[in-house]
Amino acid sequence: MKKAHFTDSQILAILKQAKSGVPIPELCREHGMGNSTFYKWRAKCVFNDAHGRA
Repeated sequence: MKKAHFTDSQILAILKQAKSGVPIPELCREHGMGNSTFYKWRAKCVFNDAHGRA
């Protein structure tokens, strides 16, 4: 199976969808990615927000 590559803007859009209330498993299936990928992105985004990084 080919590894999917997401741009920064796609990642932010997916994170925003989750924040709006879309269930994480459904969101991950829709975009063809694993739940762990989503949670890694979210953790990285939260860390960067807390430390004032983009």
